[in-house]
Amino acid sequence: MVTGASGIPICDGHAGTSAAPVLAAGIKDFTFHEAPVPALRDVTVSCPPGSFTAILGASGSGKSTLGRLLSGWLPPGGHGTLAGFLELAGTRLEFDGGPEDPRIDPAQWGRHVGFVPQDPAAVLSTVRATVAEELAFGLENAGMDRAGMRAAVEQTAGRLGLGSLLDQDPATLSGGQLRRLAIGCAIIPGPPVLVMDEPFASLDAAGTDGLAALVRDLLKTGTAVVILSQAVDALLLEANTWLVLADGTLTSAGPPAAMRPGSGLLPPAIRWLGGIDASTPSAPAASSRREPALPAEPAALELQGVSFGYPAAPVSRRRRRRPEQGLPATILRDVHLAVHPGEIVAVTGPNGAGKSTLLRTFNGLLRPTSGTVLVRGRDIAGAPVGKTAASTGLLFQQPRDQLFERTVLREVSFGLDRLFGPVAAKDRAAAALQTVGLAEAAQEHPAELPVSAQRLLALATVLARRPAVLALDEPTVALDGDGLALLDAAMRSAAEAGAAVVLVTHDLGYARAAAHRILALDGGRLHPA
Repeated sequence: MVTGASGIPICDGHAGTSAAPVLAAGIKDFTFHEAPVPALRDVTVSCPPGSFTAILGASGSGKSTLGRLLSGWLPPGGHGTLAGFLELAGTRLEFDGGPEDPRIDPAQWGRHVGFVPQDPAAVLSTVRATVAEELAFGLENAGMDRAGMRAAVEQTAGRLGLGSLLDQDPATLSGGQLRRLAIGCAIIPGPPVLVMDEPFASLDAAGTDGLAALVRDLLKTGTAVVILSQAVDALLLEANTWLVLADGTLTSAGPPAAMRPGSGLLPPAIRWLGGIDASTPSAPAASSRREPALPAEPAALELQGVSFGYPAAPVSRRRRRRPEQGLPATILRDVHLAVHPGEIVAVTGPNGAGKSTLLRTFNGLLRPTSGTVLVRGRDIAGAPVGKTAASTGLLFQQPRDQLFERTVLREVSFGLDRLFGPVAAKDRAAAALQTVGLAEAAQEHPAELPVSAQRLLALATVLARRPAVLALDEPTVALDGDGLALLDAAMRSAAEAGAAVVLVTHDLGYARAAAHRILALDGGRLHPA
């Protein structure tokens, strides 16, 4: 690490140079309106062209807040007050939290800083009907000619493995495909800086390798890259500088080699992925896995020859295209699966293979085009989804699809009194919040929680019903080591109580440690991994 004026850690991308920063910040403190304490304090960073910075921290450390400030997505004054400065392309803006503070134009700032938030859907315009149109949206607003837009879209799609999806509706993309689209939208204008918050979440192995190659290419062309993460992926070992946040403040900074496990410089909740460090304390040991005692009674969940395909939709008069254009005709093909009480089964597979689709057939959200789904020995065909949901709990991949109440307690309590009575409902809600570590947050608004806590809250809403089948879609995404430990304990406890658990995940290390069986979904079919 190189230290500049005022002790600012410089993310030096070229050894021996002292290039002027393209992006810098000196944050004495940043406080959200009505918050009792600052979200960030004493944080300084400066990045010249071609630098690669990893900002690491556990859940709630302030990473996302810092990323949004750097990218112009959280302009000072709108949602909080900043004391300090932000500098972009040589222009420094000083803030003291007063009414005379300068105002940031997010659109102008965004021309210099591309940003990929934790929730990739937040990047999308929502008014474009295809992946290609979504990629071109920003270019069109900037006045680029049609030929230039077409060339840029094709090039960007090729770099991110989206070439075959250009005609597909963004709403039909898998979580990993959506993240790649969000990255594409951020880089297609060619900003000098790229800030990405948890960019590896939901990506399969090919997507992870592709993102790593993309980052290396951007660095070669002089783009400054900043990645915010609660986990160390292999790519982050190539960063020039690691900055570590804890409780909203910068606690250490330096090259990756100086901050390995045992250095005492990283919070213990930071996870190490991809086999970098097999002794990660936050991951359950494979030796602790216990084979379930499979009873002679029927499987809690059974799929018999299940196939599923999205129906053809009428051609839109306005756009002359089908909303499902680009989707394969059949997503699931003759799938057979039996999961017994107490068993944990992990399902892996490439992005877009149909893993989330598979889980949604478990509770009737999607009806098979052929085949049978049995829950506790009963065919769910024709049963109302609400009734089936009492026996099959589904954790969606995005917490925003599951949370809607105004407090954490109201969220987890919703509907319990009608199912179990007021006394039992209160006990179940309290127990579920305790299980996921959110008992002290009962009166907080779900939208104000960190993304990791939102995921755990969504899990609590499922656990409170104590379903016979627990279907978890990418449950480890956005969780630090402490969150992963809570998830693991909750999942194992549910299995020990007799639930059949199916989790979809790209986290193969966790799958190997936690699951009794690992299956792969590819080409519409399930097979042992």
